[in-house]
Order: sequence, then structure tokens, then C-alpha cells
Amino acid sequence: MPFQSQNQRISAGEILQAIAGGAEIILHRCTITGRLDANRLFIKNEGFDCSSLDVGVSGDKRTLTLGQKMTFDSCRFEDDVLFAPPWDNPDQLVVIFAEDAVFNSSVFCGQARFSKTIFRSLASFNGCRFERIAAFRSANFRAQAKFQTVAFKGYGLFNDAVFGSDAGFTNSCFSKGGNFTNVRFEGRADFAGVYSESKSVPVYESVRFARRLYGDDETFWRFIKQASQEAGYYQLAGESFYNERCAHFWRKFRGPNYDKLTPRQKISSTLKGIRLLPELIFGRWLFGYGERPVRVLVASVLIIFVCGLFYCSPYAELSYRTDLATTSRSFMDGLYFSTITFTTLGFGDMYPAYDHLLTRCIAMAEAVSGACLMALFVVALSKRYSRG
Repeated sequence: MPFQSQNQRISAGEILQAIAGGAEIILHRCTITGRLDANRLFIKNEGFDCSSLDVGVSGDKRTLTLGQKMTFDSCRFEDDVLFAPPWDNPDQLVVIFAEDAVFNSSVFCGQARFSKTIFRSLASFNGCRFERIAAFRSANFRAQAKFQTVAFKGYGLFNDAVFGSDAGFTNSCFSKGGNFTNVRFEGRADFAGVYSESKSVPVYESVRFARRLYGDDETFWRFIKQASQEAGYYQLAGESFYNERCAHFWRKFRGPNYDKLTPRQKISSTLKGIRLLPELIFGRWLFGYGERPVRVLVASVLIIFVCGLFYCSPYAELSYRTDLATTSRSFMDGLYFSTITFTTLGFGDMYPAYDHLLTRCIAMAEAVSGACLMALFVVALSKRYSRG
């Protein structure tokens, strides 16, 4: 017999007893009073009949498996909602939702803690409003996790969580900040339209995306970039912009719906991606999308050095405008000529022999690359340090 109701005030004790009895929970537009705390099921003086509960005990640790589907549609929780162990004993309880857990459009007036909770099926919090802290630390979402258009008025804590399938945070708001430290996204991650109302930047150290080579992390880095810009952390915004552009490159390379393509179509899509090779070499590796000026500087020094080795080798032929010409050239001579060629200062006391085509071609190529790289370096340097 399902436990269902709508437009009613229901105590948390009634819901906990229904959970203990294994009844399916179906509530629509209800107001839940009292503390909905799974730990209360194991307190003897609470008087719950827990004979039907699926509880595993290992030392001081309990594993509570909830085998029924739970639907809280547009409900209001006036007190804390705790499907997690107590703060002072984080290893005491693990709650497992074996079936769908749906809290769509609900309002959590107190704390909402689902730390270390395992969601084996759908976990849906679309349209929810968390007035205080929302803790999903170390939670394991093995199926779809939906947090679209959610308002996190308190802190949204997802550190050490694992999203085994698609995770949707579209158009959600983190008012006081979020924590995504050590979060692992194994499926698609959608952060399109996510924003922060305050000048707080989410913490995201060691966040990992298993589908990074598909560009699934693009919207996440865009969220971090926008939050960093609004908070005035322009260098952090630049790093996020670089990560966003790298993800965008892989998204273009794979193309839409890459997973649904046949093997032949995937090969064709990969071959078409070769057209992005110039962007990969010059835009990302060399220029770093304007966020890696040191790369341009290193490339310039490398070209000068390599060309210098060529100019002092027997394969090059240089002429002199003075009477100090010698048959042998030192490395410093080659490096000097390479430097003035790269910087397009013009040929002075040394110049390529008019009848030696290879030397002239190398000099022309070095001069063109020098003009381009110097311009790139100035652009990257000014972009990097002139924000705000």
C-alpha cells in the first residue's frame, strides 16, 4: 500500500514509519513538519517498527537500503532533511536509494544532507530550493542526477561525489558558492546557464571529467569563468577560459551525437576533424588561446636556436659585407644571424648568399615566423595582464 497524499500537512514521523514499513512514498504539494532524519529509525524511544527495514551492520556502521520509490513533488520541508550520518560520526550510516528518489520543485527550509548516500536509480531535484546548506558530499549517483533550475541559497557541497551517469545542473544558481573538489563526472555534465549571485567562486580542485575528450566539461569551465570574472579573479577567469576553449575544441572535433554514430560514421567524423589541425597547433598548443604567452616565447627561442645551428653548419651559405669574412662560422655567428633574421631587423654585415636557395628559404621562413610570433606574444601578454 503506497503512502500518498496531496495538499496536506504531514509529520516527518509518519513518513519515517511509512519508509520503515517499505511503503512507496507519493506526496504532492504537501508540507512536511518535523525533522525527516533517517537516523531516527534506529532510536529505540522513537517507537518505529523497523522489522521490515533492510539494514546491514558492520561494526558501528549501518547500511540502510530503501527499496521503495520516493516522490516528493512540490513539497515543503519545514525542518532538516537528513539521509546521511550525523556530522560528528560520518561513518555511522550509509543510505541507499534502490529506486527513484524524486524531490522535484520542493523547498528545503532546513539543512538537506545526503552525504555518502548512494542513488542506484534516478536522483531528481529539478526546480528545488535549498534555503540552507545542501550537502551531497561523497554521494554516489549511479544513474541520472538532475539538479536543473535549482536555487542553492546556502552552500552547495558536492565534494568527493561521483556522478556515474549524466549530471544536469542547467540554469541552477549557487548563491553562496559551491564545492566540487575531487568530484568525478563519468557521464555527460551540463552546467549551461549556471550562475552565482554573490562574488564567490566555486571550489573545484582535482575535479575530473571522464569524457573530457568529448568536450563535456565546456559548460562547467564557462560557469567557473563567469563566476571568477564577477568576483574579480581575472587570472583564474583566464585559466577557466583556456579550459573552456580546449573543451570546445574537442566538442567540435567529435561533432554532435558522437556516441550514437556507427563505427564508419565515427571514422568519417574523425577525418573531418583534421580541418581543425591549424587551431590545435597554433591556437591551442602554440598560442594557448591567448592565455599562454610563455609558450610563444619558448617557441621563438627554439626557432632562433635551431636556425642558428643551421646557419653555422656546412649546409648554409652566408655572405659578408666586410672584409672579415671567414670560411668557418662559429655557433655565435649563426645565432647572431638567426636573431636579426627572426626579429626582422634586416641584414647587416651578414646575409644569405644570392646563389644558395636553401639558406634563402630558411631565412625567409624564419623572418615570417618571427613577425607572426612577436605579434602573438604581444597579444597574449596584453590579454593576460590587462584584464579588469
